[in-house]
Amino acid sequence: MENYFEKEFKLRYFEMDNTGKASPITMMTLLQETAADHCAFAGHSLLSLMSQNLGWVLLSGMMEIDRYPEYNEKIIIRTWLSKYKSIRGTRENIIYDEHYNIIGKAKGLWLFFDIEKRRPKKIPNYFRENWLSCEETSLDYDISSTMQSIKSPQYLNKFIVNRYDTDTNKHVNNISYFHWLLESIPKEIIDNYYLHSIDGRFLSESQYGDSIVSYTNKVDGENSFIHEIYIEGNNNPCATAKTIWKAMKSK
Repeated sequence: MENYFEKEFKLRYFEMDNTGKASPITMMTLLQETAADHCAFAGHSLLSLMSQNLGWVLLSGMMEIDRYPEYNEKIIIRTWLSKYKSIRGTRENIIYDEHYNIIGKAKGLWLFFDIEKRRPKKIPNYFRENWLSCEETSLDYDISSTMQSIKSPQYLNKFIVNRYDTDTNKHVNNISYFHWLLESIPKEIIDNYYLHSIDGRFLSESQYGDSIVSYTNKVDGENSFIHEIYIEGNNNPCATAKTIWKAMKSK
């Protein structure tokens, strides 16, 4: 493989969940951090883009984890762009342990964005020239497919968008949506299963002060859930997702 970027992390205590392993939120955060460093590698950090009212917005993505790393464990995240269009690119990711055994994969469709005008913008040449691309994919999966809708939620939670839920693009960061949907998972699943995969779509923006409603339904016969997140009073979802859970291995 050519034209990839790697970043190494050592897992810290505050990134662990109650099982002593890295939380799903941690893994998604590290993927986002790797993408941010890849931007800086191209000579334009997210903060320098922000000063020009520019940024990247995640439209859809999937993360699949086979094993969550433990406290003090070293991992390596490899990322690359598999394809470009005028205003968007597909980012691939592989998560390795320190011996380069694969423990997870992820991919996302990212849109280049004018923060002030709230509309897409053509990807500058400096990203294409410095990132190049590699056609190899991390996950053979369509992250643009439509999600199943929820007509009558089995689980419902409400949240208020706080100041720290928003990011440099002046809207709610995708990780905050992830927080909200995880809060809706029943305790018996959280206590006995781990999140194997999440497949999500980000459809519209929410912002500081909005009242958020999170809907969740269990898929019949599976340890899987579908999710929808709305701004209260709006019938169009901000985000949709499907999560799949696997039984924890006994020690």
